[in-house]
Amino acid sequence: MAMTQAQRAELFRDLHFGTHLLVLPNPWDAGSARLLAGLGFEALATTSAGLAFSLGHRDGVGEVSREQALANAAAIVQASGLPVTADLESGYGPTPEDCRRSIEEAARVGLVGASIEDASGDPLAPILPLEQSVERVRAAAEAARGLGFPFMLCARTENFMHGRADLDDTLRRLKAYAEAGADVLYAPGVTQRDQILALVRAVAPKPVNVLVGIPGIQMSLEGLFELGVRRVSLGSSLARVAYGAFYQAASELARRGSVQAVRQAMSFERLNDLFRS
Repeated sequence: MAMTQAQRAELFRDLHFGTHLLVLPNPWDAGSARLLAGLGFEALATTSAGLAFSLGHRDGVGEVSREQALANAAAIVQASGLPVTADLESGYGPTPEDCRRSIEEAARVGLVGASIEDASGDPLAPILPLEQSVERVRAAAEAARGLGFPFMLCARTENFMHGRADLDDTLRRLKAYAEAGADVLYAPGVTQRDQILALVRAVAPKPVNVLVGIPGIQMSLEGLFELGVRRVSLGSSLARVAYGAFYQAASELARRGSVQAVRQAMSFERLNDLFRS
């Protein structure tokens, strides 16, 4: 029997405090979500970049709307039947009310978690001021608390993703976001062991998410868990694996008239069978 949204929400919350690391792979559409669910993953996270690429857009420049992101998330929820948390980028607007609305609408499409980041979209000043960011997280947290079921709000600071490798400011921001009501804290782009440990200690006992599958992280998943990390995600990595293989095969066909890479594809029968209801 399919779980209700409240049951998925309770399971998702509990997975952050279990005896093993919560691994969140990131599907970019219903099909990839079905495949991941079939592999036994316990929960999923959407990817703004994966969605943007699938729509023929760049990521992080406002080319994907809230409506498009939530429609994609709804399809992933329906296809997988698993707890799903969404990448809501910067809340699709600069104000606390924008973030509040994003959380409320996320819940309406079946999501049980979401992340809000502090990127501004302005290349000259890529990170929003701390006070503004805190108010946005507080509004999102208030919206989450009013839903009537657990909704895991993840607050993320984009310092390291925008070339601002300022650990002190990153810790300051995550601690402020935790105090404002965020359930999970996240600083994508932090890769060094001592830095990750500092993040974990700064916001304990609240769980920390770490982005894996990127250059620079030398620790295993087991090592991250032993360090105190409770959740990891892969961002756009799986989407880039798929697009990379597609691009390589198509390039060989276009440039050399070769179908050698195409012959390495998963068989039609196997893939078709994986989508069996």
